Amino acid sequence: MRLTLSARFSGVRVVGDVHGEAEAFRAAIEGAEAERLFIVQLGDLTDHGPDSPGVLEAMFALIDQGTGLFLLGNHDRKLRRALLGAATPAANDGLGTTLAQLARHHNAAAICCRAVEEIARAPAWVIWGRRTLFVHGGFHPSMLLHPSPPNAGSRRPEGAVARAIYGQTVRGALIEDGYPLRLLDWVDTIPEGFTVYCGHDNRSSDGRPHIRFGRAGGRAVFMDTGAGKGGHLSWIDLRSENGDTGSWQG
Repeated sequence: MRLTLSARFSGVRVVGDVHGEAEAFRAAIEGAEAERLFIVQLGDLTDHGPDSPGVLEAMFALIDQGTGLFLLGNHDRKLRRALLGAATPAANDGLGTTLAQLARHHNAAAICCRAVEEIARAPAWVIWGRRTLFVHGGFHPSMLLHPSPPNAGSRRPEGAVARAIYGQTVRGALIEDGYPLRLLDWVDTIPEGFTVYCGHDNRSSDGRPHIRFGRAGGRAVFMDTGAGKGGHLSWIDLRSENGDTGSWQG
């Protein structure tokens, strides 16, 4: 998928993992509207935070207005599977929290139905111009040659889609907290002059998005700064297809 903006927009606001922080997400949206910026949210809308239903409603409103989109994240895919009745681990601070919030919500049925539909068709990656790519978990060079498959969120993740959702993992290797061991070798495959904006991994050491440069001359900007997990929500405003950064907020 390639992002093409109409004249009504002055650029893009790239928003990191939200993880149920509806108040912060609404603030990001309000600011984007004032600046005429199109929202690209990098996936993982729900889980952990206090109001995942509110985040979903806000995202659906952006889609309806044609003012934003979200990428397929691993937490989004997991939520869809749970809503369809699949046996899915639901930790109390993650998916279980989201499902409990939805069960209490007055508009739960409509939100759940819409979530199943929107997550199924969410793109796994999006290219903007000739030098910018948005993805949730990790980059693969094939993403520059092929568009994200339609209905990626309803398929078994394989190949580039698996990389997009989960990043680069080592099969069977876990770290101390039980999560998969994640590598960043993929950053070295980003072409010279190209920037990949991603979420998934909180690599920040100072509360700001983390920038990592690769051996081929490209760079990755990690936008997850811990929203819903004791950190905060971050976003970056891009004013041109060349990836020029206008401002950072977190």
